[in-house]
Amino acid sequence: MNDTASRPATLPVNIRDSRDDDLPRIQAIYAHHVLHGTGTFELEPPALEEMRRRRADVLGNGFAWLVAEQDGVVLGYAYANWFRTRPAYRFTVEDSIYIAPEAIGRGVGRRLLEALLARCAQRGCRQVLAVIGDSANTGSIALHAACGFRMAGMLRAVGWKFERWLDVVMMQYEAGDADRSPPA
Repeated sequence: MNDTASRPATLPVNIRDSRDDDLPRIQAIYAHHVLHGTGTFELEPPALEEMRRRRADVLGNGFAWLVAEQDGVVLGYAYANWFRTRPAYRFTVEDSIYIAPEAIGRGVGRRLLEALLARCAQRGCRQVLAVIGDSANTGSIALHAACGFRMAGMLRAVGWKFERWLDVVMMQYEAGDADRSPPA
């Protein structure tokens, strides 16, 4: 029997706002993805202080940085931040989501992303973009599709990591009234 067959399909998790004391675990989760995955195009894991700075930027811009935890252990995190900083983009954000390896495929990502999308809509965001590293990243693509994102395009061979060219998949989610009304 393989390891995933013996695990429950969905982990019961608590979704909450991140705290400063979550940062070491957040940094460890991200470092794993930097070193072993193609969902991020970073080549070296950022230090804890850099992750602290990034979180402060997200929170300073008024966006959510959420974590999923079980029994006090952070199993994943998600946040949104400006897609671009020019004023015309002010209703469009980009999401980021990373799950601890032991929690992948167990419903944690979906719970996190759904909570993040709700927070984006509450803040008045109209479009949420997923800029997904690697067109072979079927888990992230399926997660975003399951949460209502639609394909918006693909940028071919724009990243070089692990001695191969990587695509970027663009997906888009319409939040709130999207383009059906002017912003408030």
